[in-house]
Amino acid sequence: MTSGLHHITAITRKIQANVDFYVGFLGLRLVKRTAGFEDAQQLHLFYGDGAASPGSIVTFLAWEDGSLGRVGHGAPSEISLEISPEAIGLWLTRALQFNIKLSGPMQEFGQPVLRLTDPDGIIVKLVGVEETGLWVWWQDGGIAEENSVRRLYGATILSEKPQETADFLVRHMGLAVGSREGNIQRLVSDAHDIVDVRDASGFWTSAPGTGAIDHIAFRATDRAAVEAVHAELAAADAGEMNIHDRQYFHSLYVREPGGSLIEFASDGPGFATDETVETLGRQLFIPNHFKGDREALKVMLPQFGLPGEERVIYRDLPFVHRVHMPDNWDGTTLVLMHGTGANETALLPLGRKVAPNAMLIGLRGRSVDEGYPRFFRRLSQTTFDQKEIASEVEAFVGFIEDIGPAYGADPARTAFLGYSNGGNMIGATMHFYPEVIRRAVLLRSMNVLEDRPVVDLSGAEVLSLSAINDFYGPLAGEIEDRLRTAGADVTARVLDANHGLDAEDEVIVHEWLKERIG
Repeated sequence: MTSGLHHITAITRKIQANVDFYVGFLGLRLVKRTAGFEDAQQLHLFYGDGAASPGSIVTFLAWEDGSLGRVGHGAPSEISLEISPEAIGLWLTRALQFNIKLSGPMQEFGQPVLRLTDPDGIIVKLVGVEETGLWVWWQDGGIAEENSVRRLYGATILSEKPQETADFLVRHMGLAVGSREGNIQRLVSDAHDIVDVRDASGFWTSAPGTGAIDHIAFRATDRAAVEAVHAELAAADAGEMNIHDRQYFHSLYVREPGGSLIEFASDGPGFATDETVETLGRQLFIPNHFKGDREALKVMLPQFGLPGEERVIYRDLPFVHRVHMPDNWDGTTLVLMHGTGANETALLPLGRKVAPNAMLIGLRGRSVDEGYPRFFRRLSQTTFDQKEIASEVEAFVGFIEDIGPAYGADPARTAFLGYSNGGNMIGATMHFYPEVIRRAVLLRSMNVLEDRPVVDLSGAEVLSLSAINDFYGPLAGEIEDRLRTAGADVTARVLDANHGLDAEDEVIVHEWLKERIG
């Protein structure tokens, strides 16, 4: 057995801030960017040393604007990174310069420790270590070799069953019992890294989410070693387990007696299976087992920039939103409004197909109806909360007014596309604020307003696509009639389709937008 840590995985709420901290501040190398192996709509980033060595890797799943997690027993609480003891002073100064929240330096187990807080609130300890394992300096990290973060040093696990947790890690993960300080039992590996098991009896339980550490992975020499430990754990009736091929390593997942998720991962094949060592981290990969539209999946993943690269600086606007920039922006903007139960990413693939060179801005509805995101509450299949419509439309108009200064959207070259509930929101907005939206695509939409405001929509252009085999299809006529009566130029088509969208929608919308915003 190869003793020691392989990687640690956590969850971030804002991927750009995460990259800026781990690459820009800590000087780690981004060694791989992929879609999530369990959920291809999640971005998964891997940071490490210059060669992506096992034992140097910290990974993050991106839950953009996702719910917050909670530190508690049954999960790891801290990540430790190894530096030279002489580098503590430099990192203290650097943290102050970068306005990083910190505490220390202090002594723990006879070592100097500086605690930092990453943008999601995760505690990252820089630990001065005399005796180090193998690591490869990343010369483009902006930190001199003698001061660089070398590799993972360890993690802290909070457990209500600290003795059982420690026994499990010693028996199955190849660790040995080390020294003890207070309520912390240190476990050590042959690779000179550690796990601190802290007695968290009486503490609250952990909860998954952003700002939480998901799991700790330990090293296995190869797939055979992973399978051997799997058999060993099965014989010991260790509970539910899963084995997966993660393309870059083979993994076993199991929970230790205190509840923390533990992974046992092979050193190989390694991260250079689909990129050279020199080009690690430059391409976005979709795991091989996802057979769907890979380009569509890529559009749904959040974009970011490495230090020195262009990036979207997100603004604090009234709606949670996602911006996706094309390779060659032509100055047009398409604002996308999802249907019931979706989110800000749902229409991004459609948006990229119908407007290949537009900046896409997807919104997330702020109303939650029976657990599903919407733009306003539904009282029945055809009746809606009129007060909430009015208040949410007002907030939406504020968002529209802000996207010009925030992201450079040109009102003269901006269109709005809404599907179902999102299209209904656009239609209501045009009735309350007729001057704000001048080009709109309504997909499977209907009128939701009980009153009929008298407005002038002269000069506005609307494309409405309804469907024969859709409960809401016959209801599209009313919103189309209202818009025409108000002076809008309405193109209406009834498709041989259902409530879902298909290729015919894409073709029609693409041609319509091409004529109007380029």
